[in-house]
Amino acid sequence: MLKVNRRGFLGASLAGALGATSFTYGQQDVPKIQGFDQTQTEIDATQEWRPVSERKLRVGIAGFGACQFGAAFGFQNHPNVEVVAVTDLFPDRRDGLAKACRCEKTYESLEEMVKDDSIEAVFLATDAPHHADHAVLALRRGKHVASCVPAFWGGTPEQADLLFETVKSTGLRYGMFETSAFHDDVYACRKIYAAGGFGEMVYTEGEYLHYAPVSTPSYKNWRVGMPVMWYPTHASAYYTCVTFGSFTEVSCLGKKSINEYRQPENNAYGNCFGTEVGLFRTSENGVARIMVSFDTPGWSGEVGRMRGQLASYAEQSKYCGAVPEAQAIVDQLQLLKPALPPSVDSGGHGGSHGHLMNNFVESILKEENPLVNVAVALNTTMCGVVAHQSALKDGELMKIPQYQL
Repeated sequence: MLKVNRRGFLGASLAGALGATSFTYGQQDVPKIQGFDQTQTEIDATQEWRPVSERKLRVGIAGFGACQFGAAFGFQNHPNVEVVAVTDLFPDRRDGLAKACRCEKTYESLEEMVKDDSIEAVFLATDAPHHADHAVLALRRGKHVASCVPAFWGGTPEQADLLFETVKSTGLRYGMFETSAFHDDVYACRKIYAAGGFGEMVYTEGEYLHYAPVSTPSYKNWRVGMPVMWYPTHASAYYTCVTFGSFTEVSCLGKKSINEYRQPENNAYGNCFGTEVGLFRTSENGVARIMVSFDTPGWSGEVGRMRGQLASYAEQSKYCGAVPEAQAIVDQLQLLKPALPPSVDSGGHGGSHGHLMNNFVESILKEENPLVNVAVALNTTMCGVVAHQSALKDGELMKIPQYQL
């Protein structure tokens, strides 16, 4: 097997993940959004991508708003996919999505599109408050579902339970497109952890730092003043998508924002926090710290660090300090992400977009769960919802619901 220098597997992905670009839909210019760059990423150049099936999955795509995520993950470029229909509530965005996906059939709403029995799977790039409701709608119409983050929205954890039970009862595939799951470092650390190269995780950190002095445009202004821990997944994935464990309890504190739109009287949530920091107990009886901040200027990122019983990981030193037995395990591992179809780009958010899409497509073709299945998705999201509740109670220690397939 190819050996990778333990100081070299991160490569240029972190530096690239700190950039940003701008988007346009209709006649409106959208401000630069951090993390949307076409990031350099490390791929195993010794292997070629090979299809797991010859058939094409018939996919419908919903949503082409400020982030234009409906086309960003590359379904339209996958050799095992045919994008057969698209939808957005706004005609100009709907037309833009159809053009980007090279698709002729459009629907005026998701509710209409899911009635199309020719569609096997739906990708939801809709507004976060409707992710869970839209997923349940599509699942009940017999569609596999992939969704942007988070899996459900904020103060309505009943959505999480309904989504979980619907996925289980239908037997269909559900995947949440958490981009940190396919960052180079998380991918490598997941393989190291599974092979025993960390032992149990003693302490982990995850940070989602996204400076937003002006709110990113959003459908019905759902982003304006939102509790930042309701959007935790880019940070919490640095534990859940490495170990597939969960967070069991949390004490969280918040810092009041100086930004006008985060004053309680200026947003629908009555929220004042622009930064929240939670201390979590993990399912391994370890400790994790998660920080989400939309208030702090300077370098941005979706990053993390890990300290296990046998070794540690950090951006500067990569995998280091390993006991000899653990190092011997890691020396035999291939730690680079696998090749994608030649027509599919790795994409933005740490070179994760293409890998998330390919993983979801292949999970359906191979009849197995995708990497970020419904339990992982909910464990990665629910922790932030409870953390915000804790922050509202000045750090009260609170239990977190658990999900397991």
